[in-house]
Amino acid sequence: MTLICEGADEAVADVADGSTVLVGGFGMAGMPVDLIDALIRQGATDLTVVSNNAGNGDTGLAALLAAGRVRRMVCSFPRQSDSWVFDGLYRAGKIELEVVPQGNLAERMRAAGAGIGAFFSPTGVGTPLAEGKEVREIDGRTYVLEHPIKGDVALVGAHVADRMGNLVYRKTARNFGPVMATAATTTIVQVAQVVETGTLDPEAVVTPSIYVDRVVAVGAAARQQEAS
Repeated sequence: MTLICEGADEAVADVADGSTVLVGGFGMAGMPVDLIDALIRQGATDLTVVSNNAGNGDTGLAALLAAGRVRRMVCSFPRQSDSWVFDGLYRAGKIELEVVPQGNLAERMRAAGAGIGAFFSPTGVGTPLAEGKEVREIDGRTYVLEHPIKGDVALVGAHVADRMGNLVYRKTARNFGPVMATAATTTIVQVAQVVETGTLDPEAVVTPSIYVDRVVAVGAAARQQEAS
């Protein structure tokens, strides 16, 4: 049963210290900024954050990093021109980093949601990213064993939800949201609006309500974020 929350603070109120938090977004596109801001106010710390990037500018995930709440970052692109918050923390030895190739990142979360114990991928073979991992040759090609990434919590940005929790995304803001929603024990979603059940075209629903635990409508703020 999906809970429609009154606000973002209610939605993230029980996120525990030490949680693994999957954070949607490709850069700022689709990043659930309102939920992240609420998590900062809530105070959870010692977090492991899994996201495509390690924050941009000073808002969203970067603000969570700047608040000192993240112990470990798992991502594909830790550095961009505007990733100065993460860069400073990493150089100072204040945060741990695991780099995961983007396709492997998505597949490791999808595997968690699908109940797959592990899988072999050719990505990373012969690089430092394969160190310490099982390597196997299959049909003449070398593969590395990758394990699922499961979250205690997923923070996802979608476009519209119905009151059951079915989700529709907007263009590239969709990115990692669907796989993260399946890979977490508790999935929390911010949307621009919540509509009555039966309003959404079933063919347009990407994430069905069975994967969604809480939804909060953040209105104009979400619409501005999705457009970025």
